[in-house]
Amino acid sequence: MRKIFGVIVLLIVVFFARPLWEEPVGKYIDLGFLDSIDQAIEQVKSDSEVTEALDGARAFTDRIGSQLQGWILETSTEMPEAVDKPDLSETDSLFAVHNVTLGMSKEEAQQKVGLPLRLMQNEYGTDWHSYHQDYQNYVLLSYNQDGQVNGMFTNQDLISSTEGLTMASTQSEVRDALGTPLKHLQKGNIQYILDTRDEYDMYKIDDVYVTVFYDVHEEKTVTALQVIHSELEEKRDKIYAEASEDLQESYEFLLFELTNAARIQRELPLLKWDEATRDTARKHSRDMADNQYFSHTNLDGQSPFDRMNEDGISFFLAGENLAYGQYSSIFAHEGLMNSMGHRENIVKPDFGYLGVGTAFNKDNQPYFTAKFFNR
Repeated sequence: MRKIFGVIVLLIVVFFARPLWEEPVGKYIDLGFLDSIDQAIEQVKSDSEVTEALDGARAFTDRIGSQLQGWILETSTEMPEAVDKPDLSETDSLFAVHNVTLGMSKEEAQQKVGLPLRLMQNEYGTDWHSYHQDYQNYVLLSYNQDGQVNGMFTNQDLISSTEGLTMASTQSEVRDALGTPLKHLQKGNIQYILDTRDEYDMYKIDDVYVTVFYDVHEEKTVTALQVIHSELEEKRDKIYAEASEDLQESYEFLLFELTNAARIQRELPLLKWDEATRDTARKHSRDMADNQYFSHTNLDGQSPFDRMNEDGISFFLAGENLAYGQYSSIFAHEGLMNSMGHRENIVKPDFGYLGVGTAFNKDNQPYFTAKFFNR
């Protein structure tokens, strides 16, 4: 009799723990059979001994539920210690990033930003040198053959300008200061129309190309800045870089870094890179590029979760972002941040891991698949 009662109590505990497991499990298993358990629970409530067990089960699952959720997030996410932002000095250049300006020597620049943590090939044929402290004070710099800065990027509050522009500036303020943005970009014999959708403006000012990105969900204030020397920009004879394994991997890691740089600004835990999920993401990007479609559901009808399960990736929470046709990971990330559904994945505090996979079609257009999850 005691064994039977123990089994009943165990079933009751599992039943009341449903909020912890029902939603993720329900994506893959028909839980309709629980309806009969609901009815059975209601029927035994009249028994005083079982009612006491029910009350105990409720209290137990409430207690371990909050502890379990806290443990899951604590062990799969990371919130680093805050570091100070540098004092931004006045600049004689149109723009400075972390007090670095175009033409500055690599030695002088790295006195300001430290040593690079990663080098990633970019669409200009050079490398982005990535500088940050746990993704705080995040800066990308490119250097020419003489070791001088010829490209800069940041998506954090590290901008100073002779025009008084900052990350708090609005699109209208930027246009008042810099004038009318470019409508097209000449590459070789082809003139590419810039389909900015008011999400970014590109300018050619003297010997500098400036791209200002805006956050459409935050009153179109500046959210990122890219500054490229004209020699570097004009040496790029096509809008899309030639596909290669190095560029593929660089685009993947850069999208990962940009995601964490956006999260840390919002005081969200950093995501950890996941190699297995990168492989799953790569396969989906490759499939879309080869078969000329763009969808979370592949041609076999598999969802993002189906593909993760097929590859043996365990998770209790997952999401997927897709991007296609942007010129680089920077443009892809900024576009995703301006799409509310994709933005929610990027800034979701419950995610702990990210794998990014890219592939290129025959026209060298990149496909990006970013898979967020927690286990």
